[in-house]
Amino acid sequence: MTSVAVERRRPVWQITAVRLRLGLVGLLVALAGGAWWWTAREMRGMDGGPWTSLGGLGWFVGVWVVMMAAMMFPSVAPTVALYSRMTQRRSPIPALVFVGGYLIPWALAGLAAYGIAAAGDSFAGGALHWDRAGRWVAGVTLLAAAAYELTPLKDYCLGKCRSPLGQLLGSWRGGVRGAVAMGARNGAYCVGCCWALMAALFALGVMSLVWMAFVAALIAVEKLLPWRRVATAGITAILLALAIMMFAAPHALPGLTIPSSGMSGTMTM
Repeated sequence: MTSVAVERRRPVWQITAVRLRLGLVGLLVALAGGAWWWTAREMRGMDGGPWTSLGGLGWFVGVWVVMMAAMMFPSVAPTVALYSRMTQRRSPIPALVFVGGYLIPWALAGLAAYGIAAAGDSFAGGALHWDRAGRWVAGVTLLAAAAYELTPLKDYCLGKCRSPLGQLLGSWRGGVRGAVAMGARNGAYCVGCCWALMAALFALGVMSLVWMAFVAALIAVEKLLPWRRVATAGITAILLALAIMMFAAPHALPGLTIPSSGMSGTMTM
């Protein structure tokens, strides 16, 4: 029996629901593409290497949220499609509200990152210049990101991201508030899973499209590749290799911008 014949035997509402979910996935991918384009335009010429200046708070938070959309939407699309299926609604609105809730924890994570950068700039000052401690702090950050890949907390959060059905069923709430709350819950697990990889991005150059795409690819592999343990082990090895190169031969890292001598990559207010 052909696929066309099978589709004709399905109830109309089932066909509509499938098309809606496919449309949502396509929309999220398209939004991610638009976010990449906008981010590239906004960050043009701003890559200062490790600990790049974050600029003003409002500008950074706006760019950060769009960055998260660009980096996370492709890997979270299956979860959004699952949520849409569970709502049994013929409108994409609940799923889009879910996506809005998903971005809330990432916006809060961006605020936290900005606060940490501001505190480090205020208290450490010139100690974080590249030719002083900046290079070594970047290497240690990459080592810490590698170590976090092997922790129980990482494993727990990654499990929630890879298999969202249980957490969606366990925290199900209807309505707009429910969609926001459930999206935020899923986003919180995603932050718990990926915060160390995002810290690695800061250590490599948060305004670098090359490293942004690289980290986004690692996140997608870890969340979507069927061989979970292989993905985690591979990413751990990659982060360890990056840390070793940062310590031993940073100029050999492709795509890494080395701050000028005496210059700091830390935030300027």
